[in-house]
Amino acid sequence: MPSPQPDLIVVGAGIVGLAHALAASRRGLRVLVVDRDAQANGASIRNFGFVTVTGQQRGKVWDLARRSAATWREVAPQAGIAVEQEGLLLVAHRPEAVDVIEAFAATEMGEGCRLLTREQARQHCPQLRTEFGGALLSTADLRVESRTAIPLLANWLEQVMGVEFLRAAAVSRIEPGEVLLADGTRLAAPRIVACPGDDWAGLFPAIYADEGITRCQLQMLRLAAPGWRLPNPVMSDLSMVRYLGYSELCATGPLRRRLMREAAQELDHGIHLIAVQSADGSLVVGDSHVYGPTPAPFSHAAIDDLMLRQFVDLFGHAPAVIERWTGTYASGPEHSIVRSPMPGVRLVVVTSGTGASTSFALADDVISSFLED
Repeated sequence: MPSPQPDLIVVGAGIVGLAHALAASRRGLRVLVVDRDAQANGASIRNFGFVTVTGQQRGKVWDLARRSAATWREVAPQAGIAVEQEGLLLVAHRPEAVDVIEAFAATEMGEGCRLLTREQARQHCPQLRTEFGGALLSTADLRVESRTAIPLLANWLEQVMGVEFLRAAAVSRIEPGEVLLADGTRLAAPRIVACPGDDWAGLFPAIYADEGITRCQLQMLRLAAPGWRLPNPVMSDLSMVRYLGYSELCATGPLRRRLMREAAQELDHGIHLIAVQSADGSLVVGDSHVYGPTPAPFSHAAIDDLMLRQFVDLFGHAPAVIERWTGTYASGPEHSIVRSPMPGVRLVVVTSGTGASTSFALADDVISSFLED
């Protein structure tokens, strides 16, 4: 059992919880992280590991993403986490999509971005095989392998930053100054941050209900190494109507209307293309978005086929699928919620699927405000 008494208990060892542990330990606090699983198993490892800045919602979220990317770049080498890819290549397939990237580049969010002609984009990424109108190249983004990055981050927090971990320990209740475990153990700390993700029925269910939080299920694919390297992670037209940094621009209206005619099935399943590459050459491709309190755990071949079609539209051919999986995350009307359900307790949930992209900065703000109370 951890000793002495921690200054802060963090409930949840996903990226949101680990980000709070980092922010607190950097301020000299003794931190204990409690998690129900023996190892990372949830949304934090079932994603692209893509720290996306470009396209995040204008204003606060975009700022959180920029600050979080800077923290990733600082922490990754210290924790032994490889940055597998840098930047983003956003390919504008349709003429209306070219209008969107041009409008985006003209805003402050276009900082660090460059518009490419079709010829320049082909020179930059020779793997593009089909016709398209142009591309936006960003330097702001980065990609880590989430399955290894999250355990490495936790190990570094424990070994170097002095954070303690109590795993395979389910939290049944939180009270002011105490965390109660399912086995009857009571853990005491003056401050508690709960980061339960989409476990809406466990801790503070009334807050989840009041905030309209549900679950989003995604499907993901890993493709065999194609024998070439992507210079950057790649997105395309459907991403522009999904990511708020693009979709809230006036220029996106015509693209959305065209996609409603040409890609209605993809829109119905929340599909847009993200393609990233791992160190072994394999490609992670996705994803889809289906919403509900308890989505069925079964993946659908039709959704996989639609995702692969987006890949083929750009690259002409898709390598064999070598792995398939699903994941879920908390989804709500806002980027995140930070609530104080009782004295000395914060509930923090990222409700936009941007945990890897924004958690470091969000946690830094939460811990800073918490310590001022």
